[in-house]
Amino acid sequence: MFDSFALPYSRRTATRRPRSRPHCAEGVPVTDAPLSWEELRELPLASWTPVPQLRLPATDADRAAFPAIDVHNHLGRWLSDGEWMIEDPAALVVVMDETNVECVVNLDGMWGDEVTANVERYDRSFPGRFLTFCQLEWERLAEPDGVAALQASLADSAARGARGVKIWKSLGLTVRDADGTLILPDDPRVVAVVERAGELGLPALIHTADPKAFFAPLDACNERLDELMQMREWWFGDRTVHPTFDRLLAAHRALVEACPGTRFIGAHAGCAAEDLDLVEGMLDACPNYTIDIAGRMAELGRQPRRFRRLIERHPDRVLFGTDIYPAEREQFRLHFRFLETEDEAFSYAPGEPVPPQGRWTVSALGLDASTLERIYRTNALRVLGI
Repeated sequence: MFDSFALPYSRRTATRRPRSRPHCAEGVPVTDAPLSWEELRELPLASWTPVPQLRLPATDADRAAFPAIDVHNHLGRWLSDGEWMIEDPAALVVVMDETNVECVVNLDGMWGDEVTANVERYDRSFPGRFLTFCQLEWERLAEPDGVAALQASLADSAARGARGVKIWKSLGLTVRDADGTLILPDDPRVVAVVERAGELGLPALIHTADPKAFFAPLDACNERLDELMQMREWWFGDRTVHPTFDRLLAAHRALVEACPGTRFIGAHAGCAAEDLDLVEGMLDACPNYTIDIAGRMAELGRQPRRFRRLIERHPDRVLFGTDIYPAEREQFRLHFRFLETEDEAFSYAPGEPVPPQGRWTVSALGLDASTLERIYRTNALRVLGI
């Protein structure tokens, strides 16, 4: 499908032209008058927005070094109150052309008529540029015929044009059985449904749990406190309500191991970007398992040498993804900079006075051309069955 699509590009290395500028948070207001010592002692955390004084080169990365497939994005109506996430798909294609993004995977197909609506709006209107994944109504597992119903839903979605299935983090966090207990990813009923996905040739992109800090105490030691204070519903640290992070990741692995005939993409660096030893252990043990980098530049960029070692050991198991919606030029380019250059200590959220996923900067990976081509494109072609 995509092999016949030719974007103009040059098969170049990651070497880019550095441009020197002060490394600072652009757009952040500067205080006109200094605060008193007393005011500084009582300065609220939310008001502390330090501007780094490092002067470092910032390397342009306007286009991906190879045609890129973004395996993790949201284009549908699921997250946007019934409105399409992308108002003008043709305008998005222009952005994709400008940045050398060959294809975007839309994870918002849902089920039934919504699959058809997404496939018509994206996949069939712009052949070769989009792939739509379906989702499943996991709450139906509480019904006596829930497994059969979800297996039938998968078959119906595939017939409507879905090319994979997104398994959302609701398994283990919110989906409950008839008796009120949480249904975890390793539940035998989930296994039976996901096995059916493999039989249908549908890869499963799975998101289990959330960042480890979201399961830690909500206190002054939590490294994601800024974010959690804005999004309290993302905190899962109450053990009377939610399982531990470790229990959820154990269930995640058990599901992958129980379904060897299903191709898995572990979302967000295998759902454990803070523990790459755990992720690498899964890659070693599960040949049907791959990971994407979507939404985890902040975590991976503060341990670039460790992540690069993982990639060097498993160059065929890491996929490009962004989880940035609506998709924008500069966000694509920020990801290219992270993968291709050797820039250090730059913001993963330019213009934000407080970085949203932790108060730190990131450093790039500087991957070689062969590895970049695999991450951007060839790994995705294999896993997606294109």
